[in-house]
Amino acid sequence: MSSRTTASKTCAATIVSIALVGMGMANAYAGTSGSLALTSDYLFRGISQNNQEPALQGGIEYAADSGFYVGSWGSNVSWLSDTNVFPDSISNSVELDFYGGYRGKFGESVGFDVGALYYWYPGDYPSGFNSPDTGEIYFGISAGVFAAKYSYALTDLFGYADSDGSGYLDAAVNWEFVPTWTLNAHAGKQWIENNEDFEYVDWKLGVTKSFDGGFAIALAYLDTDAEEALYTNRYGNYLGEDTVVLTLTKTF
Repeated sequence: MSSRTTASKTCAATIVSIALVGMGMANAYAGTSGSLALTSDYLFRGISQNNQEPALQGGIEYAADSGFYVGSWGSNVSWLSDTNVFPDSISNSVELDFYGGYRGKFGESVGFDVGALYYWYPGDYPSGFNSPDTGEIYFGISAGVFAAKYSYALTDLFGYADSDGSGYLDAAVNWEFVPTWTLNAHAGKQWIENNEDFEYVDWKLGVTKSFDGGFAIALAYLDTDAEEALYTNRYGNYLGEDTVVLTLTKTF
């Protein structure tokens, strides 16, 4: 049975979310878009997914004029192979996400986004290891620079036993205070059914600078109140500690 002591989107996700998979608050448009990112650490909901090491990430999305969209996103990860449970018995090294949904508006100023997301961790796992693969549905809403999103797990959450029904609430501000400079602020709360000791709050404050040609660079400070004893991997690294993340992204 897996417990995700080394618990899906980082500074890279802050940038990519505007175009692809984060808050999903972009206006509906027809066509295909994508991104490539190099980040100094892949943090998902405040927790390092890659033992505090760099990650290479990419995504692609198709959106229709009607508001419907589908996409996928991936990153190298190591949190499963780094876990204290079944050491040296797990071969996973990548996360692949598949999602789809609908974006629209209430009136002229309030946007919404509803959809489903599946996190897939291909690899070999020992007998008795609870699958980390996770399915969630989500609903997001935005107005101006403010956005909020709630995700609800339809399966066990990232391998936690009996954790279907877990939820994550994400609130964010993305404010372009001068042209090409955006302030990124975030706070989130992770609830985990039947695994309350692993629940935590995470937050972030950062800035993104965009450039011609679809390039952007982001610098952010992130922290959590996750229990250190529960979120320390077999290498002795506390994956929920405060950290600064630098991310370079190219959108196309």
